[in-house]
Amino acid sequence: MSLRFIKPMSPTLVEVPPTGPNWIHEVKYDGYRTQVAIERGTARAFTSTGINWSSTYKQIVGAANDLAESAIIDGEAIVLNEAGVSDFRSLRSAMRWSPGRIIFVAFDLLHLNGVDLRRLPLLERREHLLELIGAGDGMIQYSHHVVGGGADFYAAVDRLGLEGMVSKRPGSAYRSGKTEAWLKIKCYEEHDYEVAGVQRKPGSAPLALMVTRDAERRYVGSANIALTKAMRERLYQRVQAGKGTPPKGADKVEGEWIKPGLVGRVKTLKREAKLRHATLRGIREE
Repeated sequence: MSLRFIKPMSPTLVEVPPTGPNWIHEVKYDGYRTQVAIERGTARAFTSTGINWSSTYKQIVGAANDLAESAIIDGEAIVLNEAGVSDFRSLRSAMRWSPGRIIFVAFDLLHLNGVDLRRLPLLERREHLLELIGAGDGMIQYSHHVVGGGADFYAAVDRLGLEGMVSKRPGSAYRSGKTEAWLKIKCYEEHDYEVAGVQRKPGSAPLALMVTRDAERRYVGSANIALTKAMRERLYQRVQAGKGTPPKGADKVEGEWIKPGLVGRVKTLKREAKLRHATLRGIREE
């Protein structure tokens, strides 16, 4: 029987890591969720939505061809930067210019040599995975974990400048879709930026367009608007008044620009040159 793409099991986003010994914790790698399927010495790589990206991940596919007669491996395609940290922007660049830098970090095994492993406990599946790929540092690598100590693990991840962590129930079966048996916790920080405008498109949530609070007023990206009703009304009063101009670096951004002077408190992923997974949480007058 031909192996088909399996919809991934997806962690639920939470604010703080779980406590207690009945959780294992892994690094959350900053890349593209990827599924590698192997059949009769030929491997294929799929995106999280089932699109065949084997031509994009040629080196990964080549390294996977001889791992098993058949297997489905779940993991993340990443690129490591100079500090040895997974870097999403470097991954996007490598996909076009240097695909040999892309590696596959595997964290789950769904099928192996004709056997469906999804009903097995997570730790048992991971034991089979480690036996299959080994603990080396080649094109396909194993995602190591620790047992318990979620708060300490999060502190270490944050200190190392990583995107976050994923916590999993060690006895969990693999069930496609979102689950609370897997949790993801990201490393955020909050900063003040100037609100330069708002982007409103039919069918999409409105976004606040943010710039630096200096003479340069450099565009740093957009943030989802998570304001109280009163704050949201104040923001849209500013938008209706208009009188703003596109800031530096936002020449291709469609926005309704407002007059300078409105400061926004933004929660965003740490150590990013521009806003990522950001939310506007408060506003005040300069």
